[in-house]
Amino acid sequence: MKYYKVKPSDYYNHTRANLLELIINTPKTALDVGCGEGSFAVLVKEKYKAETWGIEYVAEQAAKAGKKLDKAFAGPCEEHIPNLPDNYFDVIFFNDVLEHLVDPYSVLEDIRSKLAPGGIVIASIPNVRYYKNMANLLFTKDWKYQSHGIMDKTHLRFFTKKSMIRMFDEAGYECKKVVGLGKSRSLKYIPFALLTLFTQGDARYGGYGIVATSK
Repeated sequence: MKYYKVKPSDYYNHTRANLLELIINTPKTALDVGCGEGSFAVLVKEKYKAETWGIEYVAEQAAKAGKKLDKAFAGPCEEHIPNLPDNYFDVIFFNDVLEHLVDPYSVLEDIRSKLAPGGIVIASIPNVRYYKNMANLLFTKDWKYQSHGIMDKTHLRFFTKKSMIRMFDEAGYECKKVVGLGKSRSLKYIPFALLTLFTQGDARYGGYGIVATSK
């Protein structure tokens, strides 16, 4: 909990409006796991007039979300999933959340029963193969954690694009869409691309967005 309390001031109120573009249905019920203060879920609520729930690990932020959403729960999502209604949510979000969990595989499996027929899971997950990470590992021989970002101290799991897709598949989902997020436009990427003969295109993205349905 210590490192969750020393995050940047805007860590818990990111709107992540670009993730709205991943919604492929018209949700009437939505659940945002790791909702922070509820800023993103509010966008969903306003755009779709949806009943919107949230789960947030940090109690202080969950209390703020509770003032904006229809329901908000504080604490680990693993504790709340069993009590959620079955076959209920048209969309469930995990915006930069799965990498913080001890067992994201089981969480995805357990929450699948909470999806309404035709419901979707949308997740954004950091890409550990981002070229800056790979360069640090190769050239400085370092694996340095930070207060936020891909090398966040509170990340317990690390994923590549390939392993993200495999996780969803093994948890009983079919990935309908996988899109790169946070594409680097820095000229510093060019030397890396040249050194790797332009074979590491996935390393240009800081993360990936996944849209999945239950098999």
